[in-house]
Amino acid sequence: MKLEVNPNACISCGACNAIAGEIFDMEDTAIVILDPIPEELEEAGRDAMEGCPTGAIYEVTDEKNTDVK
Repeated sequence: MKLEVNPNACISCGACNAIAGEIFDMEDTAIVILDPIPEELEEAGRDAMEGCPTGAIYEVTDEKNTDVK
């Protein structure tokens, strides 16, 4: 699992760090400090994503658009 934070949407409330301090740190905005997220912390990562009041945290997938011509 790979998570990223949109710094333009992050309001630096610290919810992600409170929920999953092993994954997130706070600077001017939240940052992901583990890449990739270890399997044993994926649930905490999802909880932080759901708990973000602005939806600034999102999961990055490796899927590529195969419909592009």
